[in-house]
Amino acid sequence: MDFIYLHTMWILIILTFISSVAYFITDELIPKLKELFIKAGLYGIDLCKTSKDKVPEALGVVSGCTFLVTSFLFIPIVFGNNLMDVKSFPHSEFAELLAALLSICCMLLLGFADDVLDLRWRYKLLLPTIASLPLLVVYYVNFNSTTIIVPIPLRQILGTTINIGFVYYIYMGMLAVFCTNAINILAGINGLEVGQSVIIASSVIIFNILELGGDQSKAHTFSLYVMIPYLFTTLPLLKHNWYPSKVFVGDTFCYVSGMTFAVVAILGHFSKTVLLFFIPQIFNFIYSVPQLFHIIPCPRHRLPKYCAETDLLQTSVTVLSKKDQDNLLTKFVLKIFKLLAIVNINENNECIYMNNLTLINLFLVKLGPTSEVSLTKRLLCLQIICSCFAFLIRYPLASYFYNISL
Repeated sequence: MDFIYLHTMWILIILTFISSVAYFITDELIPKLKELFIKAGLYGIDLCKTSKDKVPEALGVVSGCTFLVTSFLFIPIVFGNNLMDVKSFPHSEFAELLAALLSICCMLLLGFADDVLDLRWRYKLLLPTIASLPLLVVYYVNFNSTTIIVPIPLRQILGTTINIGFVYYIYMGMLAVFCTNAINILAGINGLEVGQSVIIASSVIIFNILELGGDQSKAHTFSLYVMIPYLFTTLPLLKHNWYPSKVFVGDTFCYVSGMTFAVVAILGHFSKTVLLFFIPQIFNFIYSVPQLFHIIPCPRHRLPKYCAETDLLQTSVTVLSKKDQDNLLTKFVLKIFKLLAIVNINENNECIYMNNLTLINLFLVKLGPTSEVSLTKRLLCLQIICSCFAFLIRYPLASYFYNISL
């Protein structure tokens, strides 16, 4: 056992070194490829700045490619010792890693296609579902465990465990869809998409390290094989995307990041823990649901409004016409939001003006006009606090509900 643990540590040290090299390569590539993206028409204008300079878009494809290349180069190091002995070769672990990289590679391709073609929202829900199929197939072949542990308060009614069968695969497919889109809808200001992803990745890595000596050490080792190169290739993107942003990451980065987290959650067998690290994204999604499903009018961009005179961001608004206000479901949603005091509403005889339903705008409602960099830092501080809270739930509190670790 000690030999296996030391061997794992040695492999992880090598992976960290290779990933460190990938960091510097990515850091060099991003500024060198900026003009190439602009010439190809992949650029945008930063709507939260007075400058109208072209900012290259979809640079997440650069970090995504270096992440995948690093992972490919790492495969012979992990499995090289077993290549000559077919009987002892870990086929199941090899299949897991290949399926993980295949799903991430699919999302890299589909995300870049979205940045180029500007796909409709229904495709953004469909594409992660398709890309997650290799994961689900490998999970079925290697594990096919669909039993969940029932919390202690419900055990007298439901028993200790429940086998939910095919529903569990639906849950995992929906997890992949949620992760890929949750980061995408909590976005729009410099550094936020990449910053939250770095914090989540760091939280997952810390969790994996804490669990390396446990019963599921193989699953957590697999997760580290994926998350370490992801983190090191994402950090240089954060450097260039930080305020004032020199590049935009595009949907490519959000898709790759979301699928990476879904991969380790599903094949690492800690999907509930990963969701705990997504607390801000879960709140943002629930808060955004009325607009995402057009119960409340949803403009194309829900970014904060930039005030050039003060160089501050203000809440952006959506307008509800008389027709919108007559909808019973819309009335119900407005009543709930008013009761919870999580919207800013201004009414006149004809229309209702209310803030767009994103966590970014909610911060501006509660804190008032704020500079872009300050707003990003506050949102990332919330992400860190939520990760700390997730660890609190995961360790001290879990035993009260399960008598075991989640």
